[in-house]
Amino acid sequence: MTHPVKHELRLFFVALQFLTRVPVPNWVGFEPAWLQTCLRHFPLVGACIGAWAAVVLWAALQLWPPAVAAVVSTVATLWLTGAFHEDGLADTFDALGGTVSRERALEIMKDSRIGSYGAAALVLMLLLKVSVLAALVVSVGALQAGVALVWAHAVSRAAPVWLVATLRYAGDAEHAKAKPLATQITRAGTAVAGIWVLLASAAAVALMLLGSPDARPAVAVPLALLAVVLTTLMCARWLRRRLGGFTGDTLGATQQLAEAAALLAWLASLGAAQP
Repeated sequence: MTHPVKHELRLFFVALQFLTRVPVPNWVGFEPAWLQTCLRHFPLVGACIGAWAAVVLWAALQLWPPAVAAVVSTVATLWLTGAFHEDGLADTFDALGGTVSRERALEIMKDSRIGSYGAAALVLMLLLKVSVLAALVVSVGALQAGVALVWAHAVSRAAPVWLVATLRYAGDAEHAKAKPLATQITRAGTAVAGIWVLLASAAAVALMLLGSPDARPAVAVPLALLAVVLTTLMCARWLRRRLGGFTGDTLGATQQLAEAAALLAWLASLGAAQP
C-alpha cells in the first residue's frame, strides 16, 4: 500500500508533467486515473510556473528595462508550459468567436490550424499580459510583481478545476485526448485545490505586507481573487450556453482569462494604492 504523502507527491508530479515540459522521476509512473485525481494539485503546479516566471523576470531586470524583461519572462513561461493553455485559448476562440452551432464548434476545436479569432485572441492576450507585467514592475517594483505572478499563475489554475467539478464534458468522452479529464473531480479533490488557493493567497498577503510600509497593497489579493471568481463564473456560463459543458481547450482558455483578470485587478488595486 502506497503511503498517502508519497501518493500525493506522485500526483503532484503527474500534474507537473501534464502542465509543463519538466521531466519527472521514473518512480512516479503513470495510471490513467491519476490524470483526473492530479487536478487537485494544478494550483501548486501553477505556483511553480509563476515562481519560474518571477525568477526570470528578476534576472532579466538586471539587464534590460521592464518592458523587455516582461517579454523575456513571458517567453520563458511559454517555453516551460509548451504554450499549453495558450493553445486552448486560440482553439476556443476559433470555435466560439463566431456564431456556429455546437457541433461545428466542437469540430473546429479539433482542427490543429489556427484561424483569425484564435490568432487575434492569442496575440491580444500575450500583449495584455506583457503590458500589465511591465506596468506592475514600474508601479510597485520587481518583488511585488513577482508575488503577483506566482499568485496569478497558481489561482488561475484552480479555475479549470472548478469547471471540471461543476460542468459536464461537452465533447466525445470516449475519444477525448485526456479521457480521465472528461470525468468530474471529487469534492475532496476540489477542496484540496481550494486549500492551495487559500495558502497562496495567505502567502501573497504576508509578502505584500513585508514589502510595503503600510497595509494598502494587501487589498490586491482579495480584489484579484474576486476578479478570478467572476471570470470563472462568466466562462462557466458561456461554455454552458454555447457547448453545454467544457472541453480540454476551454479549460486552457479559462485559465488564460482568469490569469489576465487576476493581473489586471492586481495592477488596478496597487496603482490606486500608490501615493
